[in-house]
Amino acid sequence: MKHFLDIHHTDPADLRSIIDNAATMKSSRLGRPRGAPDDEQPLKDHMVALIFEKPSTRTRVSFDVGVRQMGGQTMVLSGADMQLGHGETIADTARVLSRYVDLIMIRTFEEATLLEMAEYASVPVINGLTNRTHPCQIMADIMTFEEHSGPIKGKKVVWSGDGNNVFASFAHAAKAFDFELVFTGPQTLDPEAALNGLYTTERDPNKAVEGADLVVTDTWVSMHDPQSARERRHNQLRGYQVNDALMAKAKPDALFMHCLPAHRDDEVTSSVMDGPSSVIFDEAENRLHAQKSVMRWCLGK
Repeated sequence: MKHFLDIHHTDPADLRSIIDNAATMKSSRLGRPRGAPDDEQPLKDHMVALIFEKPSTRTRVSFDVGVRQMGGQTMVLSGADMQLGHGETIADTARVLSRYVDLIMIRTFEEATLLEMAEYASVPVINGLTNRTHPCQIMADIMTFEEHSGPIKGKKVVWSGDGNNVFASFAHAAKAFDFELVFTGPQTLDPEAALNGLYTTERDPNKAVEGADLVVTDTWVSMHDPQSARERRHNQLRGYQVNDALMAKAKPDALFMHCLPAHRDDEVTSSVMDGPSSVIFDEAENRLHAQKSVMRWCLGK
């Protein structure tokens, strides 16, 4: 049994296989209606539980559609439906769910919830996001970069903004896929210390993006942040906005990515989001294909 908990907990050879298989699966569906089944039905007769403690658009839709395209069925559960960790332990929930389903995807807050689910489940568990990491997003990002610009090995990726959970998975990917990662952002929002050695820091965003093959950012605030925190973060991060002037300092063919949802004209201008460097909607689509490949890998299909 194989869990997909984090990029740095998965062998690089397996990560490469997942990306390559995702690309193959995507090409095999060209021209088909979204609801049409894949030629191969590896999840036929399989039930997948999709657990959401955090709200979601892309994660929910991409996993649900992906399971159906591969012939499986989904059971979508919210934290409120399950009272996850309240009244019944996560361990017991994992044991019970394992009697009903073949695979569990969980999008939660605390990493400890994910790890306990995986420890006690007798079926594979996939990390759909935690406060600490977001590996499925980065698998889609690697796939997207390579569609447009070839192998990511040796390329320069610059992250501008907050050293958050998405950045953490980028840092893990930098080691696994052997590319250079540069963080540019205020010291107060530096990535967690455990990631030291996986990236370099350049406080000046204009210097950071010189020679960049890819520029990435994310929202400055979370939906759960109070107004006071939102104002403070805007003040700290305003100088790290990705705009046309910043992108002009990267390579001429540099790409721009954002995991979405974006706050237009905060962390990134609309002109960049809608401009020729942007591949954000290819990136969003590839969540579907990358996650289908992850699910097949977990189930040995």
